[in-house]
Order: sequence, then C-alpha cells, then structure tokens
Amino acid sequence: MQEKNYLNLWPEPNYSIMKNLSVTININSDIYLKDPSTTELGKKILLNSITLIDKLGIEDFNFKKLAQRISSTESSVYRYFENKHYLFIYLINWYWNWTSIRIDIALQNLQDPDEKLKRIIKALIENSFINMDVPFIDEEVLHRIIVREGTKAYHHKTVDTDNDYGFFLAYKALCKKISLVLLEINPRYAYPKTLASTLLEVCNNNIYFAKHLPRLTDIKYNNDIKAMSNEIFDMLYAMTKANLLYKQ
Repeated sequence: MQEKNYLNLWPEPNYSIMKNLSVTININSDIYLKDPSTTELGKKILLNSITLIDKLGIEDFNFKKLAQRISSTESSVYRYFENKHYLFIYLINWYWNWTSIRIDIALQNLQDPDEKLKRIIKALIENSFINMDVPFIDEEVLHRIIVREGTKAYHHKTVDTDNDYGFFLAYKALCKKISLVLLEINPRYAYPKTLASTLLEVCNNNIYFAKHLPRLTDIKYNNDIKAMSNEIFDMLYAMTKANLLYKQ
C-alpha cells in the first residue's frame, strides 16, 4: 500500500492575507544598545551580518569584516551591539518571533488540533512560508543560519547570564505555543514542553544531518527541496503523534 504524504492533506492557508505582510517584531531591548531596525545603518548591519554569518560562520564573523562590507567603521557597529554574540542573539530572536507569527497566521480559523499540528510542522520546515515586507532581513538565509548554527545561541558558557536577561523568552514562548497545541491532542501528555522543543531541534538537526552527516538521519538529502520537505514532514508528524499517543 502506498504511504500517505501528510504534507498535502490539508488546504493551503489563505495567502491573500499574507502577501507583503508588514510586521513589527519586538526584540528584548537588553540585547542591543541601539535598536538597529530604527535606522538605515542599523538595517544595513542586520542585512549584511546575515550574509556574512552565512558565508563565514559565526566563529569567523567579526565586526571588522562587517564594517568593511558596509563601508563604515567598527565603532559604528559597536554603537548598536556590545559584541557579535549579542548581534547573533538578536538575529536568532528575530527568527523565533518570525516563526511564531507564521504559526499564528497558519492556525487562523483552525479548530482541529491535529490539523494545527500539521500546519505547525509545515511552518517549521518551510523557510519562505509567507512573504513579509522586511527588506533588511533575508528570511531564507537566516533560516539557513538557524539550521546550521542556531544552537550556538544557547550552547555556551554564559547561557545562564543570558537567560537571566531574558534573551531566550521568544524561544520559550514559541515552545509554549507549540506545547499548548500538543496538549489539545492529548491533554494528559506529561511532556508537552519537552516534545515541543524536541520538535524544533529535530527539524533543524535533520535538515543539517541530511546534508552533512547523513549517517545520523534517515532523511535523504535531495536537491528537490519539496521532496525533502515532504520526507521531513512525514518523519516529524509520525514521531510527534507516536509520542502523544503513547500510553504511559
């Protein structure tokens, strides 16, 4: 019997309300010295830092290289961020908030919890779910950075200090949003936050593993992005439902 592909089992969201959607994403003000989204230079810093981090990796990225790219000075960059870690945290928080908004739009007018779960998984996989009118953020490239380096935002020595400053509140809110949908499917499930955070990490890890460490995943890397997305969706949906329906 042919396996079902769950990615195509529901109607698409109403994209007419998503085109050129202008959004305001609020970032914890403790992360930056001056809000980069409020000035043209700040927007150049964000846009070009995404490009450079994608090209060099966060380890080799620095403010000197960024300043050269935008034809400015290091001191001008330091007026916005204390260091590159804080800039990276800013971009990660932007992505988490952006993902949360995408999920909110995808779940509009949905009542069935299982359909909500499918939409959430689809939103986590796709890197261009809606077209937001944010010219200083390249969402597709930022998604690629998240897949490759996102965990570096909190896998480091100062994570507890960053957590005290509330740097991960956006990620926690996203996990809570997902966990509440999981509880709609099974109100007695004992580990909704664990499963929500696992869902986020497994999604990104398996995209990365498929391309770079194929023996760590059953997902086959495919230049056909839609085909690979379908396979990842099926895996995540099956894994999540199996956990939710497991009788303790």
